[in-house]
Amino acid sequence: RFFVNFPSAKQYFSQFKHMEDPLEMERSLQLRKHARRVMGAINTVVENLNDSEKVSSVLALVGKAHALKHKVEPIYFKKLTGVVLEVIAEEYANDFTPEAHSAWTKMKTLIYTHVTAAYKEVGWAQYPTATL
Repeated sequence: RFFVNFPSAKQYFSQFKHMEDPLEMERSLQLRKHARRVMGAINTVVENLNDSEKVSSVLALVGKAHALKHKVEPIYFKKLTGVVLEVIAEEYANDFTPEAHSAWTKMKTLIYTHVTAAYKEVGWAQYPTATL
């Protein structure tokens, strides 16, 4: 859904940046592998919410890698976490109470705040198109 809603995000993925068909993207082993890594990182954050150092460490690694190695604009983290929140709300509609929505919204903010802090730490502002 992320790449359907934000096709410009595909530019960062050489393996599937030219895929247009959502079903083809869904079947892509590389995309599935990356999605598992993303969800694994989110799971690590959720499991360690009481350990702020662990949360900061995990998200700093993600942010630095995406800033320095992959050169991904940080706004895509806000977009991605929004899509994750949207999908969770749909998949668990019966259990997605206002309290759950509030908790996931806080998680979205936590992820974006820590990731963008890592971007700032590595000097992302040197790129003129940066959106923090």
